[in-house]
Amino acid sequence: MESRMELSSVPTDAQLTAWATQVAEEVQRNGLMLVTAESCTGGWIAKVLTDLAGSSAWFDAGVVTYSYAAKQALLGVSPDTLASAGAVSRETALEMVSGALERFAAGVAVAVTGIAGPTGGTPDKPVGTVWIGWQKRGGEASARLFHFAGDREAVRRQTVAAALIGVAKTLTD
Repeated sequence: MESRMELSSVPTDAQLTAWATQVAEEVQRNGLMLVTAESCTGGWIAKVLTDLAGSSAWFDAGVVTYSYAAKQALLGVSPDTLASAGAVSRETALEMVSGALERFAAGVAVAVTGIAGPTGGTPDKPVGTVWIGWQKRGGEASARLFHFAGDREAVRRQTVAAALIGVAKTLTD
């Protein structure tokens, strides 16, 4: 991965735009469309991507699924998964990203689910706990756990950045 795609602090708007631009280039280079499935970021990943002129050529859709019901109805997340593992879990992130690819024509997807705060954390899943999943059509879904520091804004910014970095990595690996 190029050094410019490393996350070492809370990213600025300019950094998010730079990472989104790299994702756009990789998605187009691969001849794909991209879909996002977002919970704790509330559509911020889709916003950063669609802020780029010409994004309609490579951005398919963005789905914001905050509630359990929305995760089930729009992405096919299993009620059993939500009951046993919770919304903020590896299992849910994997089902979200796979569900996004099943429901849209995109060739690559990213999904995020986490606790941005300031409330909602538990000892097992404190504020800043985020799971991000990525999948390229025809490939295995992967998910990674992050523990981001800072306030709600900082957690969400770091999540957007990590999601974008992961999309680029998924397409270049």
